[in-house]
Amino acid sequence: MSTVFAPRLRSGRRHPDRPVWMEQPSRAGQTVKLVVILAMIVAVGYPFLLAIGTSLSSKAELAANGGYVLFPHHPTLEAYRVVLAGGVVTRAALVSVGVTLIGTALSLLCTVCLAYGLSRPGTFAGKPLLLVVVGTFLFTPGVIPSYLVVQELGLIDSYGAMVLPIMLNAFNVIVVRAFFQGIPDELHEAARLDGAGELTIMCRIVLPLSKAVIAVVGMFYAVTYWNSFFNAMLYINDSNKLPLQVILRSYVIQGDTFNAKALGVSVLPATTALSMAVLILAVLPIVVVYPFLQKYFVKGVLTGAVKA
Repeated sequence: MSTVFAPRLRSGRRHPDRPVWMEQPSRAGQTVKLVVILAMIVAVGYPFLLAIGTSLSSKAELAANGGYVLFPHHPTLEAYRVVLAGGVVTRAALVSVGVTLIGTALSLLCTVCLAYGLSRPGTFAGKPLLLVVVGTFLFTPGVIPSYLVVQELGLIDSYGAMVLPIMLNAFNVIVVRAFFQGIPDELHEAARLDGAGELTIMCRIVLPLSKAVIAVVGMFYAVTYWNSFFNAMLYINDSNKLPLQVILRSYVIQGDTFNAKALGVSVLPATTALSMAVLILAVLPIVVVYPFLQKYFVKGVLTGAVKA
């Protein structure tokens, strides 16, 4: 039966031939949605603004307001100057940036190559390999087996231990594979008639048409690497190789005391301001990058999900 795009009946009831999701929301429904959205904005925005305000506050202003300030009267960047003065926080931030950039690049390379191979009919051992990839959803390794594997590979206390154990994600492979399968076969056949091989087809035809899903998957990987701290705590013993998230955890959650010598300064601002400054530095990269990739999210994720 075809869908009828008819207006709402004058009595206020829904037209019987029109799907529920195509109906115009009522005034009460719009009000409820507005209230829910505003509540979510406040719930998310207030702690973020409080962290920013506290990080920009002086020691005297924090003491006068009980330790937290939403809108400082005399904002100062002293806390940021201290944490970025070349001490432990700066070093940890550079480690996180390096691990995120290198790890995301390697993860995208492996994901795209594996997904393209699994998306093409006639790939050698394609179905068994696909079953192995899907099987990782059901059978995940525990902490002890993972540690033993990393130890046998000689990756303990190395940057590779923060990249290789999480370099490939099965969900991302399935999404990219479904997206590749949606590309018309006529494009592949036309390229083969021109003498192009599989690598040329993937690089010059498939990848330019897959910017949306690659941007989404890349963002997933980047967030995973940037926020990862458990692997560093498990495999890294050298404090100079710890990423920013571990430093953030030790200062903010565990309540470790800031050390002026470790931060490379002689006088420290308020401890709360330093903690909030480290927190903002840990959150800022994702907040800055996400708006530029937001337009790809709906197209990239939904296309892969629908075609899977």
